[in-house]
Amino acid sequence: MDFLIFFVASALTVLKFTMAMNLLIFPKLQLEKPSNNDLFISILIPARNESSVIATTVEYLLQQTYKNFELIILDDNSDDNTRDIALKAGQGDKRLQVISGTALPSSWKGKNWACHNLAQLAKGDIFIFTDADVQWQSQNALNILISQMKESNTDMLTVWSTQITHTFAERLTVPLMGMVILGYLPTVMVHYSPFSMFSAANGQVMAWRKSVYEGIGGHQAVADNVLDDVTLARLAKKNGYKIRMVDGNDLIKARMYDNWNSVRDGYAKNILAGYGSVLGLVLGTVFHWLIFLVPYFVLFIPNYRLSALILIIAGLTLRAVSAIFTKQRVLDALFMPITVVLFTIISLQSIYWHITGKSHWKGRAI
Repeated sequence: MDFLIFFVASALTVLKFTMAMNLLIFPKLQLEKPSNNDLFISILIPARNESSVIATTVEYLLQQTYKNFELIILDDNSDDNTRDIALKAGQGDKRLQVISGTALPSSWKGKNWACHNLAQLAKGDIFIFTDADVQWQSQNALNILISQMKESNTDMLTVWSTQITHTFAERLTVPLMGMVILGYLPTVMVHYSPFSMFSAANGQVMAWRKSVYEGIGGHQAVADNVLDDVTLARLAKKNGYKIRMVDGNDLIKARMYDNWNSVRDGYAKNILAGYGSVLGLVLGTVFHWLIFLVPYFVLFIPNYRLSALILIIAGLTLRAVSAIFTKQRVLDALFMPITVVLFTIISLQSIYWHITGKSHWKGRAI
């Protein structure tokens, strides 16, 4: 038991130290120097069955103060009227194009194929791949993003969008993305180290210099990879390019999922790839049980109650602090044990899909 307490305390100490360092230096999306609209930007959106969100997305983007861009949406064989809604929302704006996706080759993942086709049409100096459910709520968001990319001389800039969460399932799971980035990944290593293992990207918003994107092979280099965003970032770093990540700071928002089923399936489709293997995912699950759940059971052992209470508070503090930084509900940190259980269910489904080959997303096998 003493070793268990020591292990958990040591792990939490490392996580807290990493988070403290990240909170000091993690950049936010904010105006550093106004951009002069000199670069032509290609905003590229793959969209499949996005009729509920695509109009808002188009409207926000066409209202941006940075005007020198094209907006290309690829309707990826949607079963709904995504295309018609997008065109209507554009109100004839010549910067907007809506194209139809082509048949998916067997060697490609759906989103990667869509992004590849978008890139073939793009004419911009900078390519911004963004999801259909991402809301560029601030009219200055694009201006600020381009400004920060230029000022930091970055080859690939990714934005961790401020996550919109309403249902209980969303509130308990989606904010963990922010906690993992802040507590597990040293920002200084992502920004300045040459090692590709310290790479991160968020497919919701990735801005690439065209020459860099094409130089690493674009989405063709990750054709069958479900973790395309992180893999592309690793390729960029491996080839000596500079990557940078910023917090969306309430300027760029996204609602990834809207109920438990979409949360479970959405995370299950890529959590295994994120850990690299079934063994890695199992070990990661055990680690989180030890850190965030087992201390509650240790409370029932009289001689270790104080130690268990300290560990519980330390774990909840990690979750709460990350919630403050990423603009989530702080009190939801109290449900961290339930969050661990939910991610265990997600992990089991991901492993099941891996074994059976039955993974799917938005009505299509992946």
